[in-house]
Amino acid sequence: VYGEGKKARVMATIGVTRGFGDHDLKVHDSNIHIKPFLSSIPEVRVYDCTEQEHDADDTLVLATDGLWDVLSNKEVADAITSFLANCDPDDPHRYTLAAQDLVMRARGVLKDRGWRISNDRLGSGDDISVYVIPLLQGNKWT
Repeated sequence: VYGEGKKARVMATIGVTRGFGDHDLKVHDSNIHIKPFLSSIPEVRVYDCTEQEHDADDTLVLATDGLWDVLSNKEVADAITSFLANCDPDDPHRYTLAAQDLVMRARGVLKDRGWRISNDRLGSGDDISVYVIPLLQGNKWT
């Protein structure tokens, strides 16, 4: 894979997710098939929530590449931790508001050189969908 974020390409030819169904695609200006370099088998991790103790600030963030292309796992974790620490723990909308906060962070602010996030990095130009899911067992909002 060459490049990163939205510019990442398999064999410098096609975006990773775009290549799954294109069985006959070849690298630009060659006879090399791309299919052997892609897999449609997902990576799956099972996390048994009953094996751990969770509090109201323990969450799972499920989001599209519009978020992950511009924010790292650590940036997302830090943002969620900070946001939830400043919310009323009894607010039933706190997780929705946290998701909205992540969307705004990934989009950034419009400046003269386009959408920008922290450190003047380019903001996401992609669609951004985010779910912040509480892991607390017996949570009255789930």
